[in-house]
Amino acid sequence: MNLYQMKSNPYGIEQISKFLEDNFVSIGLQGIGDLENVEESQVRERLEAACGSKDQELRKQLEMVSLFVHTMQDGDYVLVVEQDFVHLGDLGDYFYDELSDTAATGLCHRRGVTWLTRIPLVEMNSEVQELLAQTEMISQFKYPLARAQLNQWSSNLLGSERVTAKSVQLDEETIAQAIEILKKALHSDDEERRERAAIAILQYVK
Repeated sequence: MNLYQMKSNPYGIEQISKFLEDNFVSIGLQGIGDLENVEESQVRERLEAACGSKDQELRKQLEMVSLFVHTMQDGDYVLVVEQDFVHLGDLGDYFYDELSDTAATGLCHRRGVTWLTRIPLVEMNSEVQELLAQTEMISQFKYPLARAQLNQWSSNLLGSERVTAKSVQLDEETIAQAIEILKKALHSDDEERRERAAIAILQYVK
């Protein structure tokens, strides 16, 4: 699973309210048709014909399409900033909304989103702040997902429910065994596994 940031102003028009109300995100780019199963060369031709895009701007648009249509996957996560808050969402598949492929709307290239929670922007750690500060319409978090430390705000993150002392009664021996497993995981060769173990231990202590 990966994490992305997306801007909410395709065409320079703020759409955060529509994204939240209708549970989707969009990159805009009306007039180039459905992009599912379309090769990059064809996307380039469509962008040049519909948008008159050339050189650097065209490369940026191609990178945006590649991220949104191909790199993003169902089950990945997205962050969208709204003033002093960040909305965290669980992404769905890419789809093309032909009825929205008009100059009036233009929000035709979409991914469904299940919005999980809203987080104060100042609560984001420095690595997530770095991601959110990027100017691109879409960009990918360059670290393992656990480094974002988002599961403290959403029990749905990573596809598992948060287990608490109130929901499950555990004896001291079982807890000790679980802590020992986590301590061993801190020395794993897998960086993401080490970080998730560290987060779990810190949450237990808290």
